[in-house]
Amino acid sequence: MSMPDFSVDYIVRIYRFDKKNPCHLVGVVEEIGIKGKKTFANYDELWGILTSSKSIRQKQKKKGVK
Repeated sequence: MSMPDFSVDYIVRIYRFDKKNPCHLVGVVEEIGIKGKKTFANYDELWGILTSSKSIRQKQKKKGVK
């Protein structure tokens, strides 16, 4: 059984980051086609948003939810 083909598109806005420590950044993520915005205050939070949205979208596709 193969994985379903799909892509998830995001708009990532970074408002601030520390040149000495680039992992410290602040911004907003919007997933195309999904209402709302999610904020992040560091690299780990950004990564968490991107990976959690993808898994949610996969589950919705399997159930037939758009």
